[in-house]
Amino acid sequence: MRPAMDTTGSSILPQNLYSDRPYIAIWEATRACDLACVHCRAEAQAKRYPDELDTDQALRLIRQVAEWKVPLFVITGGDPLKRGDLMELVGECSRLGMNFALAPSVTPLLTEANLLKLRDAGLNRISLSLDGADAYTHDTFRGIPGTYDLFLEASDLIRQLGIHLQINTTIGRHNKDQVADMARVIKSFSIDLWSVFFLVPTGRAQKTQALTALDTEEILNQLYDILELGWFDIKTTEAHHFRRIILQRQGVSPEQLMKGEVDHPTPALMRVARGVSDGRGFVFISHTGEVCPSGFLPLSGGNIKDLPLADIYQTSPLFKRLRNADSLLGKCGRCEYRYFCGGSRARGYAMTGNVMGADPFCIYQPSARD
Repeated sequence: MRPAMDTTGSSILPQNLYSDRPYIAIWEATRACDLACVHCRAEAQAKRYPDELDTDQALRLIRQVAEWKVPLFVITGGDPLKRGDLMELVGECSRLGMNFALAPSVTPLLTEANLLKLRDAGLNRISLSLDGADAYTHDTFRGIPGTYDLFLEASDLIRQLGIHLQINTTIGRHNKDQVADMARVIKSFSIDLWSVFFLVPTGRAQKTQALTALDTEEILNQLYDILELGWFDIKTTEAHHFRRIILQRQGVSPEQLMKGEVDHPTPALMRVARGVSDGRGFVFISHTGEVCPSGFLPLSGGNIKDLPLADIYQTSPLFKRLRNADSLLGKCGRCEYRYFCGGSRARGYAMTGNVMGADPFCIYQPSARD
């Protein structure tokens, strides 16, 4: 098997690249949230759960991630602003020199006063969600009228305060025909990254909300066309076959990328080479400390209350299996793109009950198994 190229020029396959530590760690600080999103994987409620990590446990987690030198740490929810100790936690991330971001909900808690406190505590990147090109679509999805207008106000304020803004979008049947329109709305915010999530039927999300495989392929090609415009970078979550689209559209074979035979790799190809996916370069820590391959894949490898985070990630049979692309089943296991894509393990589990099963949202038919 030939080696893969990572963004630093190393020649190791993605699953070996991430055997020691992930590229990104996401912590669900709370499941409390004042929105009522129809797709919420966390099935959030207004009040905090009594068994959430307390301040001391949260600080220990942050220090573990910092000592582990994980490149990116994200505090998400629910809504992290529902935690009274958030400023202290953000301050600790800053003190430790971490590259970190916050993903709050767009609610009346996202005030100028709170944003100023967060900035002064050391936060310099926030992601907000936009799930429709118009107020009706977005507000219906988020479950609270007026959320779209709050999003516009908060986005302007964040930029005025000098905080970097990332926009996240969940794509499902509710907005599948609005991709180009949403891109034009987002362009006006002068962001660096549009992070596009493809709905997984877990939590409150239902299979009837999800796209078809054909819809997914068409939208991924739309996203590539938008990427080519140079307005902002685009990454996808639970649609790893965007990497196949990028390789196909740029005329690069997976073998060429694995051998490092790309003279001038684009930023998009560098992201493909990174090969991050559920449990492979990605780890999710729940509000109670359960360590999962992703927030959309509710299987635990252990709890940080019992074991250090690094031990769980490195030694859990679940994580080790997910990092082995050759253990994939069905057409994902036969696919020549499996080291860089591998399909969505969360969707495979949600739709088939098998975490290593083929991603049903991919129409590609592999040519052969090596």
